[in-house]
Amino acid sequence: MNEKELIEYYNKHNEDKRLLTKHANIEFITALKYIHEYIKEGNTILDVGAGTGAYSKVLQDEGYDVTAVELVKHNLRYIEDKGIKCYQGNAINLSRFKDNSFDIVLLFGPMYHLLSMEDKIKALEEAKRVSKKYIFISYCMNEFAIIYHGFMDGYIKDDIKNIDDNFKILNDNDNLYSYVRIEDINYLKDTCNLKRVKIINQDGPTEYIKNIVNKMDNDTYQLFIKYHLSTCERPELLGTGRHILDILEK
Repeated sequence: MNEKELIEYYNKHNEDKRLLTKHANIEFITALKYIHEYIKEGNTILDVGAGTGAYSKVLQDEGYDVTAVELVKHNLRYIEDKGIKCYQGNAINLSRFKDNSFDIVLLFGPMYHLLSMEDKIKALEEAKRVSKKYIFISYCMNEFAIIYHGFMDGYIKDDIKNIDDNFKILNDNDNLYSYVRIEDINYLKDTCNLKRVKIINQDGPTEYIKNIVNKMDNDTYQLFIKYHLSTCERPELLGTGRHILDILEK
């Protein structure tokens, strides 16, 4: 992980404002829908890589005991202002917490900023160690980056040196984001000996048509949400959106 550049990036970037847009809110709505399927009254939650605490705030307001961990001090100020218990920390070292401390662990940011498989495994093993039951993970998908950033935005010829012959993006220390395919996600699950509960296309086609989504009237937008939630578990669509949500169980 390029920690210095990551901190500089998030010092200029407000995650709260991003999730207020209609297109980005699809990612948020989908994650919360599935969290609510598995969470139970009285559960404790650890939000690792909590950003500015968007998920933590909603879940705490619903009455859950939430603890947030965030690397970037700039983001921590937002979390503190929301009255959420929080610590500065890194996903690959959760040593301040005992084994089986939380019913649910959210790992939404770290797995697309940790560049190496070794660090991803460390983060997932730490999440497994402190979790009693479920781990929710969000990944950034390889094909989205190739199609959207490469071909739609026109950077494919500039980026080809960082892509292998099968159009798999090669992560290096200068990257802020790490992109994976389904086989990488399965490798991480199997290496850490975790059971999959569900895997979901978290935002579906939303990012490809975000300008259209952002201009939708409310009724049309609600229909789009309904459409997305009705298709997001279809296996043939996995990996085509920007994010995958993987729900794992110890």
